[in-house]
Amino acid sequence: MSKSCKGLALELVKCLSESDCIKMEDRPYKECAGEKSPSIPSECVGLRETYFNCKRGQVDMRARIRGNKGY
Repeated sequence: MSKSCKGLALELVKCLSESDCIKMEDRPYKECAGEKSPSIPSECVGLRETYFNCKRGQVDMRARIRGNKGY
């Protein structure tokens, strides 16, 4: 269960590394992932939301028993 969000995290990092926030503005990944800026593509925003929901599902005890919702 602890590694079930690892693929989403890697996709998010890959998407952010190709964004203008990292390339042009030379800002850290953590800073770029936490904002809703025009320099971040909508695909990255969608991946970010999916990743955060996946991590939230790991903490929720009800979801830990039932498993994540097929992310």
